Amino acid sequence: MKLFKHARVFAPNDLGQKDVLVSGNKIIAIDAQINLQSSHGLQVIDATGHYLVPGFIDSLVHISGGGGEGGFKTRTPQMPFSDAVEAGVTTMVGVLGTDSITRSIEDMLARAKALKEFGLSVYCHTGSYHYPAPTITGAIEKDIMLIDEFIGLGEIAISDHRGSQLSWQELAKVASKARVGGMLSGKSGIVSVHVGDSSSGLDLLFEVAKNSDVPLSQFYPTHVNRNSDLLTQGFEFAKAGGVIDFTTSTTDQILAEGEVAADDAVRQALADGVDPMHITLSSDGNASLPCFDKQGRLIDLQIGRVSSLHKSLVSCVHKQEIDLGTALMTVTQSPANVLGLDNKGQISPGFDADIVLLDEMDLAIKQVYAMGECLMGEGGLIKATYFAEA
Repeated sequence: MKLFKHARVFAPNDLGQKDVLVSGNKIIAIDAQINLQSSHGLQVIDATGHYLVPGFIDSLVHISGGGGEGGFKTRTPQMPFSDAVEAGVTTMVGVLGTDSITRSIEDMLARAKALKEFGLSVYCHTGSYHYPAPTITGAIEKDIMLIDEFIGLGEIAISDHRGSQLSWQELAKVASKARVGGMLSGKSGIVSVHVGDSSSGLDLLFEVAKNSDVPLSQFYPTHVNRNSDLLTQGFEFAKAGGVIDFTTSTTDQILAEGEVAADDAVRQALADGVDPMHITLSSDGNASLPCFDKQGRLIDLQIGRVSSLHKSLVSCVHKQEIDLGTALMTVTQSPANVLGLDNKGQISPGFDADIVLLDEMDLAIKQVYAMGECLMGEGGLIKATYFAEA
């Protein structure tokens, strides 16, 4: 058992100063004062001067690597375990991305299982950018129903020259399969949608909702902060019942070309009246961050960082003056809700004991607990890995 004393708790809403009691991998009590007799197996953590918040949920990470748009030398490496922990991420969703030829869903699933063995909660989407969607079992529904880690489909690409140039009918069919697989297995069956920089933006998603029985809420578009026009369209999507995701990894060149920084996108969305439960942030960790010229030729390539998720959260609070509870929703409760992770994203009795302690002054990450286990303490990473890159 672990007893966190004297923390200011954000659940993500502000609960004030509370004590939090954890037993095994669950939060079991929150109260103004919890007093237990010192006994064998009870660890007391003095959280004075810290915010106690839910572990962050990163809904889009290329856990087995990504990239390759500039040839084999531009393939990005797999995400190290330490990158997630040091960024306060205790739950993540792995995706395949552009390359479903030399990178496989099987390899991504194996990486997910490895990260789970190190203590993180890791899920995956079947499929990739492309249509037909690559799967393990031969069917989208089977992958979602029969493989524990698979909770949805994606990130399937639209409005992008790297995508399969889907028709609305094709997208409706795969979305229906993901939806049914999710319904039959008690999972979200969500369709993660990579949105490129084409002027068509989210049009295809609205077409599916207009011409079929698949609702907008079945889709979870990411990179919606790619440009101001897409951002405005994203507000419409969110107000119609969908959830939009802003990418926190970026580069100076991409920002110069019109991308809106994630923290600024959150501010604009809230000012436009978008419900914070319909906004999420994700890192796109270990993805390639390519820049293309007007002919679609690669001119620059950098790598996404999971650490950008925490940096954007801090910027939301310190730069954009968004209150901490609202900012936290975008990386905790909101992604948990859209991904169907019922025991994640909140500090509440019965929820998984995924806990991050933040310094009250600068919001620096001080300690990280996943499923009740301390992965990072004041002295740094605790959990050992077998290889330097693990």
